Amino acid sequence: MSPSPELTAVQRNAVSELLRVSPVADELGRRFAKAGFELHLVGGSVRDALLGRLGDDLDFCTDAHPEDTLKIVKGWAEAIWETGREFGTIGLQRDGLRLEITTYRAESYDGVSRNPQVQYGDNLHDDLVRRDFTVNAMAVSLPGHEFADPFGGLADLAARVIRTPGTPAQSFGDDPLRMLRAARFAAQLRFTVDPAVVTAMEHMAQDLRRITAERIRDEFSKLLLGADPVTGLRLLVDTGLADEFLPELAGLKLEIDEHAQHKDVYEHTLKVVSNAVGFDTADGGPDLVLRLAALLHDIGKPATKAVGGDGGVSFHHHEMVGARMAKSRLKLLKFPKDVISPVVALVGLHLRFYGYGRGEWTDSAVRRYVTDAGDQLTRLHKLTRSDCTTRNKRKAALLAADYDALEVRIARIQEEEDLARVRPDLDGNAIMELLGVPAGPVVGRAWKHLKELRLERGPLSRDEAEAELQRWARTEGLIP
Repeated sequence: MSPSPELTAVQRNAVSELLRVSPVADELGRRFAKAGFELHLVGGSVRDALLGRLGDDLDFCTDAHPEDTLKIVKGWAEAIWETGREFGTIGLQRDGLRLEITTYRAESYDGVSRNPQVQYGDNLHDDLVRRDFTVNAMAVSLPGHEFADPFGGLADLAARVIRTPGTPAQSFGDDPLRMLRAARFAAQLRFTVDPAVVTAMEHMAQDLRRITAERIRDEFSKLLLGADPVTGLRLLVDTGLADEFLPELAGLKLEIDEHAQHKDVYEHTLKVVSNAVGFDTADGGPDLVLRLAALLHDIGKPATKAVGGDGGVSFHHHEMVGARMAKSRLKLLKFPKDVISPVVALVGLHLRFYGYGRGEWTDSAVRRYVTDAGDQLTRLHKLTRSDCTTRNKRKAALLAADYDALEVRIARIQEEEDLARVRPDLDGNAIMELLGVPAGPVVGRAWKHLKELRLERGPLSRDEAEAELQRWARTEGLIP
């Protein structure tokens, strides 16, 4: 493939800006040059500089081996870590920047596992050709500032296209996770994936089975946290990649026939995800838990679909089935408990609001809603609002008004009561003293009974709580 055209003045300014805000790079380049080695700023750092979104992490490549790199940076780096040394990478910190320096690579893969047979290369071109995409295969020499773009990454960056330096089959054969990464870049950068790359993703989707669940989880999480996760999700489904680690997503494409009309669950789900993106972006940034809950909230529908005698379709208890399915899938993907637990809770609660508009909710029902949501109440508000995807403007307005009314009601009751910490009006010590019983199951049962009363009736006075405890104890045969 022919090299890209010479840099324009604007492009040169972009690279100069990168180096201006990162004077550490030139200083490091001079140290490597003095030692007789090359150093290049490379990959995502160059791409992000050209996009105007450079962060504090910089990537470099060099012909120096790790032991040489360590000698060069010793005494200059403020901190050094060698966790990637076996793969040729030395990490360090300087002036608030995190730098990773990797020896030129010319590695090969066995085509079965993701274990590379690390072989050091001796030139920049061979290092760049093994990178995932052309937009990540550009480099700037240090301290000379010469721009290298042997595979047309700059043109692809301008066109916002994802292509591979070599053939897509070769790139994905080296590391199948790159297929998922292509979808992630589509979501994160709003780039279009080249048709040849999409075709390779379709043909090689099953190769994703070579990749560990942890690496898939991390890449998928980045996709979900992107500016446009729906585009990435569609690509995963259309290429068959989702079938390899999240088959429930494509499974939402339920058949719709003339006798059993219902909302397109797949399209509805993508719309809910899009709505959730709007809510969390406007409220402090992307929220992985909320977006996962939006993605998984209806995965129980295929398993619970039923067609009645009148041709109507129902999905009874799909929220509970979906909660169990979500828990199982997230565990398989090795998500941590602090992600799994709230996602499962939100999936299980996402239908609770419906019916509120009929005026059937008592203050007790509101208390239970808040108590069951716990610390996920704010997310539940966002998920429930995101779940309204009807095109009927009147219906949408009514649902929004109903939820507005519920939030106002919650706020009113919270002013009167501490709903975030609903507790019985008598604690365990008081229960033991009044009933004359030691710590044990009886105290737990009494505490639970009093909490139910607290949810049902609101705060009780001390006398009322004691009278209710005595009444419960007599019913249970604990006192005459």
